[in-house]
Amino acid sequence: MAKPSKTTFVCQNCGAVSPRWQGKCPACGEWNTLTEETDAIGPPGTGLSRRGSGRVIVLEGLKGSKQEAPRFSTGIGELDRVTGGGIVPGSALLIGGEPGIGKSTLLLQLAATLARSGRRAVYFSGEEAAAQVRLRAERLGLSDAPVALACETSLAHILATLEAGPPPDLIVVDSIQTLWAEAIEAAPGTVSQVRAAAQALIRHAKSAGSALLLVGHVTKDGQIAGPKVIEHMVDTVLYFEGDRGHTYRILRAVKNRFGATDEIGVFEMVSEGLREVANPSELFLGDRETSSPGAAVFAGIEGTRPLLVEIQALVAPSSLGTPRRAAVGWDAGRLSMLLAVLEARAGLSFAGQDVYLNVAGGLRIVEPAADLAAAAALISSLSGVAIPRHRVHFGEVSLSGAINATPLMNPRLKEAQKLGFRQAVLPAQGELDTAGLKLQTARIAHLRELADEPPSCD
Repeated sequence: MAKPSKTTFVCQNCGAVSPRWQGKCPACGEWNTLTEETDAIGPPGTGLSRRGSGRVIVLEGLKGSKQEAPRFSTGIGELDRVTGGGIVPGSALLIGGEPGIGKSTLLLQLAATLARSGRRAVYFSGEEAAAQVRLRAERLGLSDAPVALACETSLAHILATLEAGPPPDLIVVDSIQTLWAEAIEAAPGTVSQVRAAAQALIRHAKSAGSALLLVGHVTKDGQIAGPKVIEHMVDTVLYFEGDRGHTYRILRAVKNRFGATDEIGVFEMVSEGLREVANPSELFLGDRETSSPGAAVFAGIEGTRPLLVEIQALVAPSSLGTPRRAAVGWDAGRLSMLLAVLEARAGLSFAGQDVYLNVAGGLRIVEPAADLAAAAALISSLSGVAIPRHRVHFGEVSLSGAINATPLMNPRLKEAQKLGFRQAVLPAQGELDTAGLKLQTARIAHLRELADEPPSCD
């Protein structure tokens, strides 16, 4: 006798399952997001209905020979950097980003580069017609690339197409929210459809040894839409960041089972598509020909890459009862903490002053070592004294006002020296190899030294 189908109510915002309908989701608190879904078929491959049909598996120890995951280069150096040296065959990658940021452009360039190198690349587009994709390829100069293109949203048709021919090296699905499975009675883009489509495609990619690249929509908060379980199912999660008002784009990995997650890839959007940026520090430095109060250069590290970026601050009299505190590209809570430390430990007063902090170029900084550069920019704007344009800062500020040691000081200084900077303000603690460095350095131990008088670099 066939098992009756089970009806559940799934939240379309967070993926929580409820046995009955409710106006408010008990998990995320959103209203009117529970949708009725019928689980007509059990999870594939579980084998729970056939007791005793399993086999005994061999258990192994932790010690053994170390084998590096095989990879193939994408032909795009910045993408190879983010993925850890290339794409692993049989892996699944999920890339998200705002609409119009350049996801489809990047993936079309990737598919064309691999196809020109002799590998088989298949591109499934569920959001655009074939004529639109060909028009983009012509604009990017990729029309001659032997990319296999199909515009389809049926999961069954996509899987049948993949199983009919030889296994491709790369499968691109743009996007996962447009696919639908006939066995599930729900609209495309719902939690159950997205989960089923992702699971089926990942299972096929791992069995065929093909690299799978899925495009995911993002919510208004910038997170990949759909159930969070999809990010657990894939091997790598990439975010394509940037402001459409700027020409640069940043590719950042937030999960990578085959490499580090602290690397970034920098691209520049030009008329011919996305162009790799070999020296991103030049993008995030403002006009350094003239110096003005409130601008300080931070020597940071993104993964293994040193990166110089300008931090801009504006301290202005406020006409409001409660002065404003706003930060773009930096954590607003950390700005409030830094202002409190400057007032309590350095004797500066920001009462009655609006404070604005901005990272040039729209880059987002999460490294604590940017505290010293942000403090220098705030002090400069408050006092009206400009910081020398050939000086860099880095160091983490503690609540006591002490400047904590910062790792990887030498790569930061070498990058600053390469770009023509001549002075550096850095923590007094930490080992520093001065061999080959021509920069004048000022090592400070407390934030008060930065506020009382400008540090002299020796």
